[in-house]
Formats: sequence, C-alpha cells, structure tokens
Amino acid sequence: MLGDDAELTAAVLAAQDGDENAFRAVYRAVHPRLLGYVRTLVGDGDAEDVTSEAWLQIARDLDSFTGDADRFRGWAARIARNRALDHIRMRGRRPAIGGDDTELTSWAAESDTAGAAMESLSTGRTMALIAQLPQDQAEAVVLRVVVGLDAKSAAETLGKRPGAVRTAAHRGLKKLAELLGPEGGFEPVPDTGSEPGPVVGHNARGQAWGGGGGRDLDAVPAQRGRSGGFAEQTGVTDSRWRTQKDM
Repeated sequence: MLGDDAELTAAVLAAQDGDENAFRAVYRAVHPRLLGYVRTLVGDGDAEDVTSEAWLQIARDLDSFTGDADRFRGWAARIARNRALDHIRMRGRRPAIGGDDTELTSWAAESDTAGAAMESLSTGRTMALIAQLPQDQAEAVVLRVVVGLDAKSAAETLGKRPGAVRTAAHRGLKKLAELLGPEGGFEPVPDTGSEPGPVVGHNARGQAWGGGGGRDLDAVPAQRGRSGGFAEQTGVTDSRWRTQKDM
C-alpha cells in the first residue's frame, strides 16, 4: 500500500517502465476510489465492468501520462468518467446520480463530527444519499471527497472551472447535511472559498468507504512498459484507503 503522494508518483513512473509490482501498487491505491466514482455514474450493477474497461485504457495509455500523483488520480478519473458516459449512451440511460428522491432509512451518527458522519455514510447509504443530489453536485462531492482530487484536478475531469466545482461540492455537502437531519451530526464547513480536505471513513467492519460490494482487487490489467512489452498480470490483495493530504 502506498503511503503518500510521493510514493504514488514514484510508483507511476516505475509502472511506466514496466515494473509490474509498481503497477499493482498504483492499482491498489487508486482502484477503490475510482470504483466508488463509477458507481455514482452507472450504478452498482455495471460499475465493476466499466471500471475494468477504464483500467484497460489506463494500462494502454500509461506511457502518455505525465505528472504527479494528484494529476494521475485526475487523469484516471477522467478516463473512468468517459468510459462510464460511453456506457450510459450505449445503454440509452441517464446517469445513476441526480435521480428522483427516494425514502431513506434514518440512522444516528455516533458523534457530532463530520468524520463520524461520513463513517456512518460508508455503510452503503452513501451513494443513495449522493444519488439525490443534482448531477453537478454529486460528481463534485465524489471527486473531491471520495476520489480525493483537489478543485483544479476535479475541474479538469469535469471540464469546468475550479470555482464552479468548489461551489458545487460545498452545496452538495450542505445538502447531504440536510438529508442526514439533526441527528446525523454532520456540520458542513462554511463556504469561505478555501479548499476542504477530503474525508475518508471506514464502515463498521473496518472496511474503507467504497472498497466493498464487489470482486476483490484480483485482476490487475497488464501495463505496457516503455520498451513496448506488456508486464505479466498478477493478483493483488485489497487494501485500506489512505487519507489524502489536506488541500
């Protein structure tokens, strides 16, 4: 498991040179959050397949990527979003996010901190709540909070201005607080124009938010090294998400 952005940046560079262990490390670090993002677009049923298609393109186009860890997360999210939108167009469906309001089961958070509230959301109700947001707010919240992108990278992924993404994320978090209600204990940070730090929670079983509900991370696509050859595919084990740096 990669511990910080410097390690992820180094792993991406090594993977570009055909290091299969480095590519596995990149996959473990990025895949759970990427899968969570795709789930908001296509729903649970198709998320695994669409995310796998995204990883195939990531592996194929890895040599063309330049940048650090945060730019890699944004690049991967943009690829995943394009694959998800292609899937939606092919199926003739609307994105899973931004749908009609549905009745949700209420529950109480264990404390009044935002972190604990997000942990309570990690039990599977998270995406149900996010699905009630307008599409721009839902995508902004997921990219900022789940994927861990800063406003600039999220804006590049969505083709919008950073300020617009920042505003959409703030409004989305405020709406989530309203959906939680007074017992939810979620207090959104006032919109001061500063960058909110991403929040990462774990569910009652200690699993990281967004890491469950699907197959294990056991099918890392082969990546092309700079020499032009493909590295051998090998299995990987699941890993906890790490808390991103404050932005």
